[in-house]
Amino acid sequence: MDEKILLSHGAGGRQAETLIREEIIRPLQNQWLMRREDSAVMDFNGKMAFTTDSHVVSPLFFPGGDIGRLSVCGTVNDLAMAGAQPLFLSLGLIMEEGLSLSVLRDVIASIRKTAETAGVAVVTGDTKVVPRGQADQLYINTAGVGKIPEGVNLSATAIQPGDCLVINGTVGDHGLALLSCREELAFSTTLKSDCAPLHDLTATMLKAVPAIRCLRDPTRGGLATTINEWADQSGCAIRLWEKSLPMRPEVLAAAEMLGLDPLYSANEGKLVAAVPEEEVDRVLSVMRDHPLGKDAAVIGQAENGRAGRVVMTTILGTSRMVEMPAGNPYPRIC
Repeated sequence: MDEKILLSHGAGGRQAETLIREEIIRPLQNQWLMRREDSAVMDFNGKMAFTTDSHVVSPLFFPGGDIGRLSVCGTVNDLAMAGAQPLFLSLGLIMEEGLSLSVLRDVIASIRKTAETAGVAVVTGDTKVVPRGQADQLYINTAGVGKIPEGVNLSATAIQPGDCLVINGTVGDHGLALLSCREELAFSTTLKSDCAPLHDLTATMLKAVPAIRCLRDPTRGGLATTINEWADQSGCAIRLWEKSLPMRPEVLAAAEMLGLDPLYSANEGKLVAAVPEEEVDRVLSVMRDHPLGKDAAVIGQAENGRAGRVVMTTILGTSRMVEMPAGNPYPRIC
């Protein structure tokens, strides 16, 4: 039987990882793709980072952001996770026949505002219009280029046993905000996406602590997927500490109502850093002095043990496996 692409292949879990590795990276393999990082790092009389991302979020506008802001932040953040200063973006728009011009104008205005905030310029692009019913209003592709400062060399393969994992704030905000909006769940405090550009925070961190091993923004598939990828790429075991994970009460409440685990919920304004243990206090200090890092916390540590294994020490003191999901119950969120 002819195998088919499923929605779960785009959800950031194990099926997505297998599809990308076997059907895309293997046939196209080269030294840049084989690193399996969010950005390719190349040397053009100085190191540059290059990345691309497609955005198919539904609804187009949500508490805390919209598809325009998301498209800029997503690409800026991928560059930032390579240690790069983002410089230029491309903008590809796939519009469905019947899309309201007022909606397009609002999205473009959001792109302009977010790009100005992030200090990047949209310098090239493309537009396509497809017949009614062949897209869901609007899809956006953005690609970005950034310059990496001399001496910065970040990779999950550099993570070593003893390194601590630090996050800059609460987990699961974006994914649960979107799902709560779709399901019209009401809370005393409005759930909002954490969508934000992280390049200034990462630059501050790297200037203060050049020894940072790796940075990653836990977007599609959430924190659990990112940590599983790190464990696989580094050859370490990784332990998370449940009591240290920062989560908003309303995110926990929404996750419980929907029967979901916030660890697998997408984040669009969060980063995880792997840091040598002796540098943790310094990196926490500079992160907490930054508006996007005031809730920074140490959430786990790389260990000797079975390569690729991720375990969580629960609040009760027991241990449970944190596995890479096969698919993901959070559709159309980034």
